[in-house]
Amino acid sequence: MNKAIFYPSMFWLLLMSLLCNVSAATLPEFTKLVKKTVPSVVNIKARRTKSEGQQLPEELFHRFFRGGGPQQRPNPRPTRGSGFIISADGYILTNNHVVDGADLIIVSLNDRREREAEIVGADPLSDLALLKIDADNLPVVEFGSSGALEVGEWVIAIGSPFGFEYSVTAGIVSAKGRSLPNSLANYVPFIQTDVAINPGNSGGPLFNMKGQVVGINSQIFTRSGGFMGLSFAIPIDVAMEVVEQLKESGSVVRGWLGVLIQPVNRDLAESFGMDRPSGALVIQIFPDSPAQQAGLKEGDIIIEFNGKQIDLSSHLPHVVGRTQVDTEVDVIVMRDRERQTIKLKVGMLPENRLQASLGSRFQEFESRIGLVVREITEEEKDRHDVEYGVVVQRVLDGAAREAGIRPADIITLLDNEIIRSLDDFETVVENMPDNKAVPARIVRRGSPSFLVIKITR
Repeated sequence: MNKAIFYPSMFWLLLMSLLCNVSAATLPEFTKLVKKTVPSVVNIKARRTKSEGQQLPEELFHRFFRGGGPQQRPNPRPTRGSGFIISADGYILTNNHVVDGADLIIVSLNDRREREAEIVGADPLSDLALLKIDADNLPVVEFGSSGALEVGEWVIAIGSPFGFEYSVTAGIVSAKGRSLPNSLANYVPFIQTDVAINPGNSGGPLFNMKGQVVGINSQIFTRSGGFMGLSFAIPIDVAMEVVEQLKESGSVVRGWLGVLIQPVNRDLAESFGMDRPSGALVIQIFPDSPAQQAGLKEGDIIIEFNGKQIDLSSHLPHVVGRTQVDTEVDVIVMRDRERQTIKLKVGMLPENRLQASLGSRFQEFESRIGLVVREITEEEKDRHDVEYGVVVQRVLDGAAREAGIRPADIITLLDNEIIRSLDDFETVVENMPDNKAVPARIVRRGSPSFLVIKITR
């Protein structure tokens, strides 16, 4: 009887052992990958001297500050985050919210060295910031392609959750091209993963199994303030487009259509004579926008933009935002139950949604020195601690570009005249003499300086 019991037991033990070994053999091996990638990851501490409050709703897409409950409190401690080295001469990529408003930024390298960093440029819409430290021969990440990622593919995140440096978590890609509801970041087609991400991971790299960075960990969906299985990363393909612009000018220019849209459901599709729900339904057109100038109408359904099919309404901002300003494109719409093609010249996304909705009431002025400028908002006055000025929207070929003026600069003084409005700016520029250098006082990221502008004829 003992033998009759013994042999079946041994059989099942052997079978279970074999199955465990097979399962273990199919799981990915992360140790070599982590050794390869960790040296290029950094820890970031951003100090703010002013006391700030933050309010965390009970359920939100949460950008990782210090965590905590739904309350306001002072912020005496540094904000902690992560980042990664993108060039050997000290350029580092992280999230904008990690360093926004910081008076001092300290970057800790894998070899325990610490360096003070400066912000080269930042882009709140994509939540990216480009930093620079004084160092050479740094270990650099290897870049992959976020476009080549497949849903179900293994990925890992390296960062400093809750201050625990160089922590590694793994998971899979859950979805691609996600738009986050009620978020200003709808110009980013996020990568969704189930990699465990927590406060302090923000700005850290997301790697594929080849050790290539494919995303920047940015947000989570949470009810508690901690990880609940939904993490979102900025695709590296999008991020590097932003980086190039930040290096060039310190700011980012995006394409703009000038419409409000909503999804197309089954009932709407049927009412518009479509065989399936797809596209973006135009519900409002902003005055003086590219959409209005091209003849788009409320009730049009945009199903294709510049050769790219728009299956979901959330796809449209991604496609438009990555289209170069002033590009002429074909927009295919469903109108009166028929497909129509409309020619459209892509505009530049305004700095804020107020400007987008006000249209001509938020006036711009293109000057003879090669600048497109606009009125400054009260919020910008407070943020940059200025009382007046005009904001540079675009820098064209001309005297201003040669002087070193950049987009987002605030011009407060020109040819020794105070600039309080667009009218002041226009008057001074029109009276500027040719072939004579005149001083211009600008405020750039809160710091004032003087430049010299000379119109050469």
